[in-house]
Amino acid sequence: MSKISKMFKVSSSSSSSSRPSSGSVSRSKHRSRSGPSPQEAINRLRETEAMLTKKQEYLESRIEQEIMIAKKNGTKNKIAALQALKRKKRFEQQLTQIDGTLSTIEFQQEALENATTNTEVLKNMGYAAKAIKGVHQNVDLDKIDSLMQDITEQQEVAQEISDAISKPFGDQFDEDELLAELAELEQEELEESMTNMGRLPSVPTTKLPSARPSHRATSKKRVEDDHDMKRLSAWAS
Repeated sequence: MSKISKMFKVSSSSSSSSRPSSGSVSRSKHRSRSGPSPQEAINRLRETEAMLTKKQEYLESRIEQEIMIAKKNGTKNKIAALQALKRKKRFEQQLTQIDGTLSTIEFQQEALENATTNTEVLKNMGYAAKAIKGVHQNVDLDKIDSLMQDITEQQEVAQEISDAISKPFGDQFDEDELLAELAELEQEELEESMTNMGRLPSVPTTKLPSARPSHRATSKKRVEDDHDMKRLSAWAS
């Protein structure tokens, strides 16, 4: 075998060995199509935010330094002072750009977090809907109707039994008739009492004598008593 053929053989084998297999290519393509997860993207954004924040602090410190240089040189070295002010302007422009970038990153983080939350909520709602559907699949509507009919019938039977048990035994009288009879008895008693009141003796109309006798009657009584005592003494003697 010539050296040229050996060289081509080695190059072909190395190229074939360095070429990725079809399975790894399909996996990488699938991974690129699926993209990173929301949490991975959020972590990347946080790392970028931390890096830009450090750069922001660095630029702020450089701006302060350039201001100090410009003040130090002043009119003594105008060229150095102007160069310091130019650098300060460039740092301020970079700082403004970083501020805008941080605002965009913050907006993307909020959007990803909201999307992740909504996705999780929808996933759980779908899981709950499947569970409800699975429960309802084991329920027969015809059986429910028959069950409710049986419950209604049993309630009616129970009510009839309760009415039968609570029904009083013995003679039953009409309450209206009893009340009417009681009213008649009360009326008779009232009439009888009124009749008895009509039989009371009448009040005397003649004037009764005074309880205290007059002086004239008393003296006459004394004379009669003295006369009787004299007659009795004469009879005794």
